[in-house]
Amino acid sequence: MSRKTAILVLISFLAAITLLSAAAFWFVHLHLSQPFQGFLGETRVLIVAGDTAADIAVTLENTGVIDSARFFRWHVRSQGDDYFLQKGEYRFREPLSIIEVAAKIHRGEVHYYKVTLPEGLSVEEITKRLAAEGFGEASRYQQLIESPDLISDLDPKAKDLEGYLFPETYFFSLGMDEGEILETLTNRFRSTWNSERQHLSNQLGFTLRETISLAALIEKETALASERPLISAVFHNRLRRNMKLECDPTVIYAVKQVKKYDGTIHQSDLNLDSPYNTYKYPGLPPGPIANPGADSIDAALRPSPVPYLYFVAKNDGTHFFSSNYRDHRRAVLAYQR
Repeated sequence: MSRKTAILVLISFLAAITLLSAAAFWFVHLHLSQPFQGFLGETRVLIVAGDTAADIAVTLENTGVIDSARFFRWHVRSQGDDYFLQKGEYRFREPLSIIEVAAKIHRGEVHYYKVTLPEGLSVEEITKRLAAEGFGEASRYQQLIESPDLISDLDPKAKDLEGYLFPETYFFSLGMDEGEILETLTNRFRSTWNSERQHLSNQLGFTLRETISLAALIEKETALASERPLISAVFHNRLRRNMKLECDPTVIYAVKQVKKYDGTIHQSDLNLDSPYNTYKYPGLPPGPIANPGADSIDAALRPSPVPYLYFVAKNDGTHFFSSNYRDHRRAVLAYQR
C-alpha cells in the first residue's frame, strides 16, 4: 500500500470514527432530551437522606418517570461532583426528559405540605401531631426535644425545647427529618424574638425564659386577644406582691408529668409537690408549660395598666376580672355554680 493510499485510509477511518462519535452523541443527547411518561396521571417519588444517584435512578425508572436508569446516572455524572440531587418528595404530572427530571431534583423542587401548629400546645403535643401527619417518628422527636441545644444560646437554663417551638403555619416536605423540622420551628422563634421584644423584656427585668414562661400561662388561660393584656396584668400584679399565681394550667402541666390527667383538677392535684404548681409555690414556674404565640408574648411584655389581681371564667370564653378578693368571690359564686 502506497503512502498516499495509507493516508487516505487513515483519513477515512478518522472520518468514520468522527461520524460514529457524532451519531452516538446525538443519540445520547436525543435520549436525554426526549420527554417520557411511563405513568398515568401523577406519580410521586420520595428521595431520602442517603439515597445515591443510582438508587434515585432506579426509583425513577420503576415509577415511570424516566425510561433509563443508566442514562440518568450517566447524565448526573457528566454534570460534575457538585451536581447534587436533593432529598424530598417530588411530584410528576407530565412528560419530562431525563435532563429536566435531573434538573428538577437538583434544584430541590419538592412538594410541600401545609402544617398548622396552633398556639398553646406542649412540645409533646406538637411532635405527636407532626408524626401523625407523616413528618418523622414520635420516638425520635422525643429524643430531640429533650435536648436544649437548638435554643441553649438564648436560654442557658433550658433543659428542653418547651416554649421555643413557635406555633405557626409551616410548609414541610416529607424528605425533611425530625431535626430539620425542629430547627425550622426554633428558627421561627428566633426571628420572632427580635431586639424590640428583648428590650421590653430587659425593661421588665425578665429573662427570656421568664418572659416565655409568663407568655405560656397567658396563652393557656385565654384565646381572646383582647383579654391577654388583662391576664398578663393580673400575673404581673401578683408577682409584684409575691402572691401565688394560682394558674390552673400549671397544675395540669404538673399532673401530666406524673400521671394521666383525667380532665378535672382535684384537691390532691392542687397539693401536688411540683415546682410547676403555682398553687403551692409563688412566682413563675421554672420554665414554659406550652409554646406561646406572638400575641401572648407581646401581652407578657405589655400588660394592661389595670389593678386586677383575680379573674374567673364566665363559661362563655371570657373572664371576669377583679381587683379584690371580695369581688372575686362574688364572681366565682355567680359564674362557677
